[in-house]
Amino acid sequence: MPNKRPQVLVISGLDPSGGAGIQADIQAITAMGAHPLPVLSCLTVQDTCNVHGAEAVDPELIAHQIRCVAADAPIHAVKTGAMGDQRIVRMLHTILAEIGPLPLVVDPVIKAAGGGELADEQLVEAMRSELFPLASVLTPNGPELAQLGGSEQLASSAHALLDGGAKAVLATGGHSTAPTIENRLFRKDEEETVWQLERIGAEYHGSGCTLAAALSAGLAGGQELPQAIEQAQRFTGNAIRQALHVGRGQPVPDRGIQDE
Repeated sequence: MPNKRPQVLVISGLDPSGGAGIQADIQAITAMGAHPLPVLSCLTVQDTCNVHGAEAVDPELIAHQIRCVAADAPIHAVKTGAMGDQRIVRMLHTILAEIGPLPLVVDPVIKAAGGGELADEQLVEAMRSELFPLASVLTPNGPELAQLGGSEQLASSAHALLDGGAKAVLATGGHSTAPTIENRLFRKDEEETVWQLERIGAEYHGSGCTLAAALSAGLAGGQELPQAIEQAQRFTGNAIRQALHVGRGQPVPDRGIQDE
């Protein structure tokens, strides 16, 4: 008899370098013991140094793909990355209502580490109003959280997003220069939870995608949010320790390893 695994619907962008985007999602979700159901939101011109351009996929084509997959296969969680266009966000809001309430991990990809833009203000506002209130957890890095929440103080920005309807915010610390990475989970009316991880080197191309995708696999498997975060952090740390030198820019986490 064929095996069954938890299945994660992934809507994200294509990275030709294989470091971030939907390739990172597919690899991380698979390594974590779940099965990815990948749908492209946008095509990017990208390498390990920066994003040089992006073009959104037709929202109607995306909607057709999701409806087709959802009619055929059980979906246990959803993970989003770069959205490409505000029309895609609005379409996704409608589709998620159709396929029912599911754990939703939103990685609010706004800007590449090299500075290239992946979201304009219209897209950011659409995510804030249409997608964030549906999310089980948002996974912004420090710069993204400051932009989305309107404050350089992580806690203030996180609580602004919670007040806007998000259920939880995992503020990731990979983009800072501190010797220890701090990932901080904020939930309304609950104490902040902080995880500290050893920083290995500088920044890595696709580390945020890796963490969010691994987290979505844990939620798809029925884990509670803190447990899924711990497992995802462990996996991401292992992937970074064995990072690959793919191009001239940032190293790429090796997601071909299994969680220990």
